[in-house]
Amino acid sequence: MHLKRWITGIVSLPFLFLIIYKGGPLFAVSLSIICVLALWEYFRIVFNAKGKTISGIILLLAIFVGPVIIWTAYKNSLGFIISIVAFNLISSSLIVLTQFKSDPFILENFTKQILGIIYIPILLSFLVMIRNGTDGMLWIFFLLLVVFAGDIGAFYVGSYFGRYKLCPSVSPKKTIEGSIGGLSSNLVVGVLFKYIFLPWLPLGVSILFSLSIGIAGQVGDLFESSLKRSADIKDSGSLLPGHGGILDRIDALLFAAPVAYFFKEFIFC
Repeated sequence: MHLKRWITGIVSLPFLFLIIYKGGPLFAVSLSIICVLALWEYFRIVFNAKGKTISGIILLLAIFVGPVIIWTAYKNSLGFIISIVAFNLISSSLIVLTQFKSDPFILENFTKQILGIIYIPILLSFLVMIRNGTDGMLWIFFLLLVVFAGDIGAFYVGSYFGRYKLCPSVSPKKTIEGSIGGLSSNLVVGVLFKYIFLPWLPLGVSILFSLSIGIAGQVGDLFESSLKRSADIKDSGSLLPGHGGILDRIDALLFAAPVAYFFKEFIFC
């Protein structure tokens, strides 16, 4: 498992670097593809319960709306993003009204679809807005390195030194020691990146940034784990050997992205 994780990471690293370096339409299109794959995995999780019908129209609507939100973020049109979210809500509500009598689970499907839209494309759109901003490439690398460092630190510290459970009802394998190891890795990598690439940033706020990113990432990881726990599945998918699915790989990043955007636009400015 460890070897597969490292091989997958090393193979995907050049493509990730290229996408971030180029930015622009390539970055937006790549995130749109990730969005569709993550939404598909999310629906696989939340609609996994037996005996419940799924409204294909509502799911297809989300698959359409998700990339539109990403592309709208690329165009820096916040008002249009809000309009798209409202369009999805109204359209899904109409579908609910037409199927309410024949499908007892339609309202539940509706709420899960709305959550999926907020959870994946809305949160991914913060990455686009960060990349489009001043020094966007550096900030995306800053965010990814801090998040990935926390993930690696938590995994290995928890594996070798973990003793006390962090949230056993959600993720029995995650430990307090692993959480502390992850936050320590967040802090070390964040401070090093700040001194090397963004030396003008205040040290104290950079420390707060790194720890906030780490905490948000761990909450995102646990949130996805709670979804999988409720569906009684281990991984969101099998697209990434050693990591699981796309959603397994970006769960921490989804929650960390809006925190990073907030710091970049309102704290460090």
